[in-house]
Amino acid sequence: MVKVDARGVSCPQPVLLTKNAAKNNPAEIQVVVDNNTAKSNVERFLKNSGYKNISFSSQGDDYVVTAKK
Repeated sequence: MVKVDARGVSCPQPVLLTKNAAKNNPAEIQVVVDNNTAKSNVERFLKNSGYKNISFSSQGDDYVVTAKK
């Protein structure tokens, strides 16, 4: 699993960090963001990148987006 910590950065950085992590086509990616807009954008990018099983959970003020091929 590849983990990305995208907290504290504004858009489009969370998507760009996720895109960089997805370059090697990992089977699973986990991205932590700190706002709903970033969560939605990362989720949309992962769907468009071929990840089928995408889920998210809240951890305090953060969102954890997990995607599997």
